[in-house]
Amino acid sequence: MGDIEHHADAPEGDDSSQDLAHDEPVTESMGPIQMTTLAFPGNRFKGEILPELEKLKMAGVVRIVDLLLVRKDEVGGVMVTTASDLDWQEAVSFGSYVGALAGFAAAGPAGIAKGAMAGAAELADGHLFDQDDVFRVTQALPNNMSAVLVLFEHLWAKPLLDAVDRAGGIELTNDWIRPEEVVSVVHRATPPLAPS
Repeated sequence: MGDIEHHADAPEGDDSSQDLAHDEPVTESMGPIQMTTLAFPGNRFKGEILPELEKLKMAGVVRIVDLLLVRKDEVGGVMVTTASDLDWQEAVSFGSYVGALAGFAAAGPAGIAKGAMAGAAELADGHLFDQDDVFRVTQALPNNMSAVLVLFEHLWAKPLLDAVDRAGGIELTNDWIRPEEVVSVVHRATPPLAPS
């Protein structure tokens, strides 16, 4: 969530926000990014996964930032597939944004520009997953198994997170919980009752 100063938030008679608005770049809003790794022992695909993913994409729920599928057959033959919903300009912009964040984390404000350039160059081919990732997955994968690494952007959350940002909200936690884990998580988070 970006730090965008709104004119309505400035004190009366203070024109500094107008001057800053013309000089500062506006950060593109992005939804949360989720990294998911899945394995498929036996390669028993039935043609159900891609149509479900396509429904989510068409409904504007998610988009694929990057996807790497490695499939090994029974004798160790490897097939590699990559995909992304980002066009070249979006991929480079995303790389620049993530690189700037990494540069800031590594070297403070002085690292932003260098990180942005490195990130843009890294995603110039449209993919975050590279040949090193392909090699590592291929080496770890047994025969007759597939694995997929996918970065999803959760588009559905963008308006909500933008509203939280405009209200000055700060995310304290963000955990994905499987339905069967909800009860145990709630019990851990609920303070014990005081004795009566």
